Amino acid sequence: MKLVVIEGVGKKPAIQKYLGSGYKVFATMGHVRDLPAKTLAVDVNDNFKPTYKIMPDKQKVVDELKTEAGKAEDVLLATDPDREGEAISWHIATILGIPEDKKARITFNEISKKAITKALEEPRAIDKNLVDAQQARRVLDRLVGYKVSPVLCTKIQNKLSAGRVQSVTLRLVFEREREIQNFKPEEYWPFFSVLEGRGGAKIKASLATRKGEKYKIGSAAEVEEVKAALDGRPYVVGSVKKSIAYSHAPAPFRTSTMQQDAINKLGMSLKQVTQAAQALYEGVDIPGEGKVALITYIRTDSTRVSPEAAASAREYITSVYGADYVPAKPNVYASKGNVQDAHEAIRPISVQRTPDSLKDSVARNYYRLYKLIYERFLASQMSSAQYNSLTADIACGDYGFRVTGKTPLFAGYTKVYSEKDEKDEDEMKKLPDMNEGETLGFIEYVYEQKFTKPPARYTEASLIKAMEEKGIGRPATYQPTVSLLETRAYTEREGKAIKPTELGFKVVDMLIKYFPDIMDVKFTADMETKLDTIEDGGKVWQQIVAEFYTGFEDELKKAMGDGYKMKAPAVETDYKCEKCGAPMVIREGRFGRFLACSAYPKCKNTKQIDENGNIKEKAEPVVVESDVICEKCGARMVVKTSARGKFLACPNYPKCRNTKELEDEEKLPDCPVCGKPLKKINYYRGAFYGCSGYPDCKFALYDKPIDKKCPQCGSLLVVKKRKDGLYHKCSNKECTFMEKAPDETT
Repeated sequence: MKLVVIEGVGKKPAIQKYLGSGYKVFATMGHVRDLPAKTLAVDVNDNFKPTYKIMPDKQKVVDELKTEAGKAEDVLLATDPDREGEAISWHIATILGIPEDKKARITFNEISKKAITKALEEPRAIDKNLVDAQQARRVLDRLVGYKVSPVLCTKIQNKLSAGRVQSVTLRLVFEREREIQNFKPEEYWPFFSVLEGRGGAKIKASLATRKGEKYKIGSAAEVEEVKAALDGRPYVVGSVKKSIAYSHAPAPFRTSTMQQDAINKLGMSLKQVTQAAQALYEGVDIPGEGKVALITYIRTDSTRVSPEAAASAREYITSVYGADYVPAKPNVYASKGNVQDAHEAIRPISVQRTPDSLKDSVARNYYRLYKLIYERFLASQMSSAQYNSLTADIACGDYGFRVTGKTPLFAGYTKVYSEKDEKDEDEMKKLPDMNEGETLGFIEYVYEQKFTKPPARYTEASLIKAMEEKGIGRPATYQPTVSLLETRAYTEREGKAIKPTELGFKVVDMLIKYFPDIMDVKFTADMETKLDTIEDGGKVWQQIVAEFYTGFEDELKKAMGDGYKMKAPAVETDYKCEKCGAPMVIREGRFGRFLACSAYPKCKNTKQIDENGNIKEKAEPVVVESDVICEKCGARMVVKTSARGKFLACPNYPKCRNTKELEDEEKLPDCPVCGKPLKKINYYRGAFYGCSGYPDCKFALYDKPIDKKCPQCGSLLVVKKRKDGLYHKCSNKECTFMEKAPDETT
C-alpha cells in the first residue's frame, strides 16, 4: 500500500476513487508545521534562520500521519501545486524523514483519473526553490507582523496587528476614502441635438467640439449661448467612417477575474465565491457518481490552457455552434510577468459536463459559479465577435457633433458569454446610413445638468482588481487579506462598499509615519517580484530578507524611541468596580468604547456601554433543563451549546465537569450491518452517524439516516438538503434513487 498525502479533506474521496485499492489517501488539512505563534521564531542574527514547530492543533494529525507512513511501502506527497503546497510537502518530508532528493512529490492541476495517473508516472524531488520562495514570504510576514504590531499596540491601542500585504491593502482603502472626502464636484451639461435623417430616422448627436477643440458645457448660461449659436443653422455631415470592428474573446479566468466576475454578475460575496470554487475543485456529490471534481486548480494567475483542453473545447464548439465559431488557430493569452505558469487558467475539467447537466444535482451557488467558469472558458476558445461600426462627424456653425454606433454582424464568443451586463442597450443599433455632405434636419435639443462624482468606494471585487493591478499579494492572499481587514475592524461595510473605520484611519496614519516602505504600494509590488526571483533560482532567500531588514530595523528603533501616541485618554466615570471598588474608566477598544476598571492589570473587570456611556445590562442566559441525571453528582443536567453543537452539561460546573452527548430528538435507525443502534458522533471535523458497535462494526454515514429503506436496493435512506428543499436519498453510492422528502422531515 502506498500513502498519498494531500491537504484538503474535501478532495479525499475523489482522489481515493481515482487511485484505487493500492493507495491510501491521508489529508493533513493544511499546514502541520509553522513558526510558533508566541515567539518571533526567526533568528535575525543567524541568517534569519526560522524555527519551525508542529502546530499544537495538528499534533494528533502528525501522529496519525507517522503511523500510516510507517505501515506504507512508499509515501507520495500530493499537496497543492503551488509554493505553499510545495512548502507543506517539504515540512511533511522533514517530519517523516524523507530525503529531499527522493522523487516523492507528485502534482496535478485537476482531480481527474487522467491527471492523477499522469502524476503518478512523473514523480519528482521537492522543488527547493519553490520552498525557499515560500519561506522568504513567511519570514518577511512574520518579521513585519511581529515587530510592527507592538508599535500599533503602544501608540494606538492593545490587540492591533499589522501585516506586510494587509497594511498596504488597507492604505488603498484609506486613500480612496480621502479622495472621496476631498472631492469637489464640477458642474457639466451633456448636450445633444436630435436630428432627422433619411426616411425620418432620428439621430441623437453628441456635442463634441467648438472651433475644432474639445468642448464641454459647464453652466446653464453656456447652454443658452450654444443654443443661440446653433439655432437656424444647418447640420452638415462631415467625415463618415464605416468599418468592421472585432471584439476578441476574453481570456479564461484567473483567481482574481473569477472572483470579480462572480461578485459582480452573480451577486455572491467573496467568501461565498471562495467556498464554492474550493468545493468545485475538490469535488461535489453527484447522484450515481459520488464525489466528482469539476474544475481545475483555483489559485492561479495564469491564463494558459493545455493543448488537450483547447482541442477538446474546439471540437465541442464546432459540434454545437458550427465551424465559424472556432478560430483558425487556438486562442492564446499572454500572462502577466511573474506568474506561476506551471498552472493553467481556471476551467472545467471536461466541456462535456455542461452546466445544465448539473443544475438539479448541486447546490445553487455551485451551479451558478460552474456555469460562469464553463461559459468563460468556452468563450475564450471561440472566434471574435464582429460588428458593423460607424462614426460620423456633423458640423453646425462653430460646433462639431459626433455620432457613433455599431450593429452586430457575427456573434462569435458572445453567443456564449458577455462581458457586459445585458441591460446595456445600444441606442445606435438603428443608426441610419449617412453620406458626407448630407444635410440633416433639426428636431430638438436634449440636455441636463450633471455634476462629476467622486471615485466609488472599493467593493470586494474592485479591491481585488486593484490589488492585482498594483502587484499586491498573490492569488491565494486576495480573499484572506480583504476578509482580515474587516475582521480586525479596520474596515467596515456600507452596503457593498468598503470604507475604513476610525481605527483604520489611525492605523494607516501611524504606519505611514514610521514605516513608509512597508506602506508603499510600489515597494510591496517590487518585493513580490523579488520573491518570484527566488522561485526561479535567481536569488538566495536570506539575501532578500536581509536587504529588507536593514532599513526596517532602523524604522523600528525610531518608532519605539519617541513618545508620539494616538491613544485616546481614559475618561473617568462615576461607576465603581463591583469587584475591587476602584473607579471605572471609559477606554477605546477594537470594537468601540467600553468600561474598564482603572486598577488594570490587577483587576480586569470590563463592561459594555451604549453610545451614551450607560452600562448595557447582560441578559441572563436561558437555562434549559433536561431529564438526564448526572451520574457523578445527581444534579439534573442542562443543555449547552458549543462550536460542535448542543450537549448536556452538569449545572454544578466547575465542581462537577461531567458532560454527555445530546441524543437526537428523532430516533435513529439500527445499523443495517449488525443491528445495533446508530448514533450521532461529533468530532473535530464535524459530525457523522456511526454504529454504536464500533470498533467491531465500522458502518458509518455522513448524512443523517432515517428509518426507511430504498425501494430500489433496500439500503438505508438519508436526508439530503438541496436548494429546493429536503430529499430522501439512497445511502448506497451505486444507487441513484432520490425523492422529495415530506414537509415534516428534518
